[in-house]
Amino acid sequence: MLHATSPQIKASAAQSCSSLNYWQIQRRIHSLIDNCLAAEKLHERLQDLPMQFTNPQPRPWKLIDWQAINRNQIIGIAPEVFLSILIGAMDTEAPIRGYTQTSRQYLEKLHPQMARFVGGTVDEGGELQEIGLWEKEERQHTPALMKVYTQLTGEKITPKHRTVRGYLPTDYPHEDLYCHGLHRVATEYGATCLYLWLMAHTTDALQDVLEELTKDEINHMTKFWGFGVWAFPDTGLIRVGNTLIKTRSQTYKRNNLIRTLRRMMATLNWNAWTFTNKATLLYTFTHSMHRLWTWNNSLTPKYLNNLIEG
Repeated sequence: MLHATSPQIKASAAQSCSSLNYWQIQRRIHSLIDNCLAAEKLHERLQDLPMQFTNPQPRPWKLIDWQAINRNQIIGIAPEVFLSILIGAMDTEAPIRGYTQTSRQYLEKLHPQMARFVGGTVDEGGELQEIGLWEKEERQHTPALMKVYTQLTGEKITPKHRTVRGYLPTDYPHEDLYCHGLHRVATEYGATCLYLWLMAHTTDALQDVLEELTKDEINHMTKFWGFGVWAFPDTGLIRVGNTLIKTRSQTYKRNNLIRTLRRMMATLNWNAWTFTNKATLLYTFTHSMHRLWTWNNSLTPKYLNNLIEG
């Protein structure tokens, strides 16, 4: 279980947007990352995967005081920009069923247990019979973000319907899974960094909600990452980089991470962010990757084989 946020990270709710400079925000981010992405916690989340194969149990959220959420709990960022980020996040989170079923299709012939974890099970006609644990946990996110938005504005909001990139198999299912899985890990990593960054810009009940979202994203990213290292032990940085940026092949045009990042920046209203906002988000991405790569180097074939193959 990921532990609660360190007390020193909880700033006073009375702090204004202008009261925190770049270095103060960076220190908050640094402390959050070192706490939430500590190697022992990442190992704990990965070691939980075999248990979820046999007896899937959703991670419970702590009790949230939703009525206590207010704009004074936003720090270091303009409330209007914060709200636009919430909208972008909920629009991205909303089509979870599409995400889970696409991943299930890439996995079901190569690793049925992982396919069930992410997308549940379907009958011969393709009708969903059981919801996967990943979906059970992730489907809480959009309603939570909607509740936060309503609490901060007094207005109700409905996420935009967004079409999810579907299952696009080729004659090379193992390579298909590699490419899809790599982009899935990258997406979870992006969500982890965004929610960690938002945690650094919030306090009290508002931060409590973002902490639960962050715990979920770290949990899923860690499991997908570890599974990927186990399934593709011969991969390396060059192959990862080439796969993520590949654009020429028709097969990969819809999988281009650069296009995904551009869409996400537009969705999150990037142009309205201050220089400090942008710089601290980039710091969040780089320091998080440093912690994750250190952990990645401890994922030996022997350790992963014992863990996943039992």
